[in-house]
Amino acid sequence: MPLRLTSPQLRALSTKFDKFDLYGGRPIPANKQRLIPTSGSYPKGFNVGSTRAGIKPAGNTQPDLLIVASDTPASGAAVLTKNEFCAASVTVTRELMRRTNGAGLRGVIANSGCANTLTGQVGLDDATAMGREAAKCIPKGTADDGSSLMVMHTGAGAQRLPIHNILHHIPELTQKMGNTHDHWLEAAVALSTTDTYPKLLSRTFSLPSAPKTNFSLAGLTKGAGMVHPNMATTLGIICTDAPVTPTALQVLLRGAASKSYNCISIDGDTSTNDMVTMFANGAAAASSSQPAVDVSPEPSADFVALQHVLSGFMSDMAKLVVRDAEGASKFITIRVRGSTSYDAAHHIASVIARSVLWKTGIYGRDPNWHGILAALGYSLLDTSFAGQGIIIPEQTSVSFMDGSEAVKFLDRGVPVPVDGAKIKQIMDKEDLETIVDLRYNASQEITPEEAVYWT
Repeated sequence: MPLRLTSPQLRALSTKFDKFDLYGGRPIPANKQRLIPTSGSYPKGFNVGSTRAGIKPAGNTQPDLLIVASDTPASGAAVLTKNEFCAASVTVTRELMRRTNGAGLRGVIANSGCANTLTGQVGLDDATAMGREAAKCIPKGTADDGSSLMVMHTGAGAQRLPIHNILHHIPELTQKMGNTHDHWLEAAVALSTTDTYPKLLSRTFSLPSAPKTNFSLAGLTKGAGMVHPNMATTLGIICTDAPVTPTALQVLLRGAASKSYNCISIDGDTSTNDMVTMFANGAAAASSSQPAVDVSPEPSADFVALQHVLSGFMSDMAKLVVRDAEGASKFITIRVRGSTSYDAAHHIASVIARSVLWKTGIYGRDPNWHGILAALGYSLLDTSFAGQGIIIPEQTSVSFMDGSEAVKFLDRGVPVPVDGAKIKQIMDKEDLETIVDLRYNASQEITPEEAVYWT
């Protein structure tokens, strides 16, 4: 979990990041300092490295090339953007997953500073060359056809990678690999573009089949703009030392992405480069005979436990992205309750999250609940949910949360008088939560569903 930094730690952190010029001379925003971990629990058998390869402009000294690699072949999974004009990295990684089905992978090489989009065949060749060269240089690596490392790009689009710089620095990159907190934190810096702080999380967990074994999860992510769902928004790299089969890992990642990265929106734009990857190498297994987490022929108890852990972990990663939204002053949770289906509630929440009318009001410290109703009222038009009676004005309530107390503005379709001083107190906060309760009639034998969205 993120730790609150002491003054000496902040001074050390500032000195460290001055070295990388992450912020162009700007300090870490005061309200972001608490989000940067000062230590972590990192998965066994993984090493990460980062270096400056000259991808970003000459005046920027931030590292811009990184690698995350397993010491041994691992299971791999990926969720990728659905943007039709996807980056070369997405195409290359999608093909890698098609060939391998996620088996025998070693990790991912990533760069910031250049998105490698709209670059044609030469862009695809450059992305393939990155993966192939890095595969040769990682410990116990082999010369392969690019079938062991995924590739990620982020940065400015419609520009070719400085591929010669990248290939020249890959041997240096792999020589700098390690598994300390500093290695992981510097890799998070290297993944950043317009981010105002590096985004890194880690935690430990156990599984029912091995209750005394501590497994670890670690995740790097980035993003501040072009953030809206359609796979898992922005970039993310997640590693665990638990044993998981490739099939189960893909199911776990896709499911967790749908409840985390696909529940955030900043500006409504889906990037061409979006990608979240996950690797599991089993290095912390109590013995070599410990069974891998699987989903076939049916989900195991370990699968269900890891599903819960991963969903919470990725939700926390996704929230780090929202908190770094460019120009944002509020972190808003939207909770839609009482729907006939999760998909309908999720869609409604996504429409509210994109309402410029409503978010403009929030910026001005106005709860603007009528803006919520306006977005709610058109949210299901021209969708498969239209005409199903999901939204019934006479049953709809709208509230803002203040701690554990809900302050209602609308109760079953009827406006409620509110305390102006209380509302001002709520709206002055950085974190806000609004609840839209559709109050669907449960007597119709449909379990009311709930979706949560962050913006």
